[in-house]
Amino acid sequence: MSEPKPPTPTPGDTYKGWLFKWTNYIKGYQRRWFVLSNGLLSYYRTQAEMGHTCRGTINLATANITVEDSCNFVISNGGAQTYHLKASSEVERQRWITALELAKAKAVRMQAESDDSGDDCPTAPPSAGQGGGCRNSEIQSTLRTMGSKVEDLTTCNDLIVKHGSALQRSLSELEGIRVGGDMGEKIRQVTERATLFRITSNAMINACRDFLSLAQNHSKRWQKALTTERDQRIRLEETLEQLAKQHNHLERAFRGATVLPSSFSNPALGGVSGKGDASDEDDDNEFFDAMEDPAEFITVPADPKYHRRSNSNLSGFSSETGIDDQSVNFDELSMASNPESPQTLELEPVRQRRTHIPDKPNYYLNLWSIMKNCIGKELSKIPMPVNFNEPLSMLQRLSEDLEYYELLDKGAKCQSSLEQMCYVAAFTVSSYSTTVHRTGKPFNPLLGETFELDRLRECGYRSLCEQVSHHPPAAAHHALSEKGWTLRQEISLASKFRGKYLSIMPLGSIQCLFDKSNNHYSWKKVTTTVHNIIVGKLWIDQSGEIDVVNHKTGDRCHLKFAPYSYFSRDVPRKVTGVVTDKDGKAHYVLSGTWDEKMEFSRVMQSSKGENGTEGKQRTVYQTLKAKEIWKKNPLPEGAESMYFFSTLALTLNELEEGVAPTDSRRRPDQRLMEDGRWDEANAEKQRLEEKQRTVRREREREAVKAVCSPEEAVNEDSINDSPLKTDAQETGTEASEVSDETDTEDSPPLTPVASPHGPSLLPFLSAHQDNHQALWFEKIDDPVSGETLHIYKGGYWEAKEQGGWDICPDIF
Repeated sequence: MSEPKPPTPTPGDTYKGWLFKWTNYIKGYQRRWFVLSNGLLSYYRTQAEMGHTCRGTINLATANITVEDSCNFVISNGGAQTYHLKASSEVERQRWITALELAKAKAVRMQAESDDSGDDCPTAPPSAGQGGGCRNSEIQSTLRTMGSKVEDLTTCNDLIVKHGSALQRSLSELEGIRVGGDMGEKIRQVTERATLFRITSNAMINACRDFLSLAQNHSKRWQKALTTERDQRIRLEETLEQLAKQHNHLERAFRGATVLPSSFSNPALGGVSGKGDASDEDDDNEFFDAMEDPAEFITVPADPKYHRRSNSNLSGFSSETGIDDQSVNFDELSMASNPESPQTLELEPVRQRRTHIPDKPNYYLNLWSIMKNCIGKELSKIPMPVNFNEPLSMLQRLSEDLEYYELLDKGAKCQSSLEQMCYVAAFTVSSYSTTVHRTGKPFNPLLGETFELDRLRECGYRSLCEQVSHHPPAAAHHALSEKGWTLRQEISLASKFRGKYLSIMPLGSIQCLFDKSNNHYSWKKVTTTVHNIIVGKLWIDQSGEIDVVNHKTGDRCHLKFAPYSYFSRDVPRKVTGVVTDKDGKAHYVLSGTWDEKMEFSRVMQSSKGENGTEGKQRTVYQTLKAKEIWKKNPLPEGAESMYFFSTLALTLNELEEGVAPTDSRRRPDQRLMEDGRWDEANAEKQRLEEKQRTVRREREREAVKAVCSPEEAVNEDSINDSPLKTDAQETGTEASEVSDETDTEDSPPLTPVASPHGPSLLPFLSAHQDNHQALWFEKIDDPVSGETLHIYKGGYWEAKEQGGWDICPDIF
């Protein structure tokens, strides 16, 4: 579960939270609990240690705070103590920097007041605004620094006067002495006092140089700040003058001194001018031009009573400030009055979904016994027990991508395609949030297996998945929402076992279409890596790059999933992205993690920065304040004993009436595993796999019969007795029949074998091993994206309404 968001720090408050602290090159960054109080930053391993054990403390009054990158910062007090810290996000890092800077300024001020209690210079009260308070604190700190330099100069001056007088006396005595025994002693005294005078003079010169440099540097900043304050004061005076004029107009209009034009029937909204008063009208126009200045502007909160007025004509300033609020209110009213909106559907009784499944039994798994039984067998024939699985099929895992469907709902309402791209990109990242702790392998679907997810009443969408191919394994998915979007994807998997880890590479394309804007997006998934396959605790990482493309406008979002590294200072599971238009201009920047949340911020300006560590020139984006676009839902209580299923995943295998006979909910081995009867589930699993092999062999025999001519007289017996059975059929069919458990289901090509029936049969066997046709999907070439994928052709939901499942095969 994610940590609660801490409040924004204020001066004088105690600030607490989790940070990652660099320990060493072996352990890397470790999570520690930090407490900031009274100018001291302390850290503990856990919150429970706060009462008895403190791991370290640093005084901020003498510390330097430097920012390294978006999440890292360093606190050092001159070499004795240095903390390399890392926050979970850029926003969290900024909160800590603000709190530390405020605490440091307060600590310096308190230390100066305790040391110089009799200082005649009073401290100015802090400004009401946050920016004024920071500026006042900075000025006070600078004044204290310059005051200390002046004191150093005074001390040096006193020492110079003292040592100069002593040196003068020594020189006078040197003139009056006679040449004799005390000559050497006097010369030594003069040399010592001359040396002290030189040292003091050098210190005086250095202090003068520091004071002059400090005064010159801060003189420029103060001059700039003074100019800015003067400009703001002038603008405020002009604004107050214009407000006074408007107030005068309103007062005269109220008293009937001026006849108003018909277009300005509402004097309370401003923009009023009398006949023949041309000078006032010009002043008003100039005022509005100043308010529309994009570089520097002032916003004035509207009076709440204006929002309660109705049927009033907006003009000038009021139209610019009130249009957004009115449009939002209009959208809310239109959604509330829409008969198809979810609010009206919630009036109907909605099914209560389950929130718990049987706990995962603690079965002992002897890996050596499994490996021992695999010696001498083909990889495709190794039966893997359900101990490695979770009680969901791959079709149900594919449907879990819709857990954060709200992102697509919000994207469908966007007027800007670039902003819509941000929501689509966040949706692509959100689909990986359920995989953090899900180390169990889903059941590979049987050929023709389906799964429907009907959330039309609760969420306004429904989806359908079907296993359309078994060699290679491929699943097609189609989701349709009443909010105006369609999601379709076809996913097949390729895997590589590297000894210590397993890499799973999804193949195929995902497409999202929006009805209102006709925007057509497409992207592909990144590589999933399962670590510690042989020894250790399994953990999952996502790495790679995703390019989300809008084929209509040419907009593009490039997402990068950073792989986990022990020595990296970045936040684990970090994701970054940039949204660009067709010309390559950046408009939005996305950042976050694929297991927690994503934020986006608008790019105001971009420039080329300095070269990085690899010699590549980095682009610097000047952005507005980041806003959260997606956050992971917390896992249900007790999720660790329920395969770490999310709230949606707990409901996927719940029994429902009226679904197709091929639905994954009706799969017996998966149902037995969910109930905790794993031994029976393994036996049922082997039965289903053997049944699938038998059906496929029968389908291939029928395909061979259909292609043979009557003159060849090739019947089933002749095929079974021919070399085709031993070389082509058994090697090609049996070896290519991959067990349900193997992730790598690549089949070797058929070896060309001489046949007494002529060469015409061999190309058919190699090209048409499986003539299976999907029941609810058809394979097409998409003209927009150029991808070949299965598209939903219709008929499923109509068959469900009629209860006609006669065309569904018996696969269970």
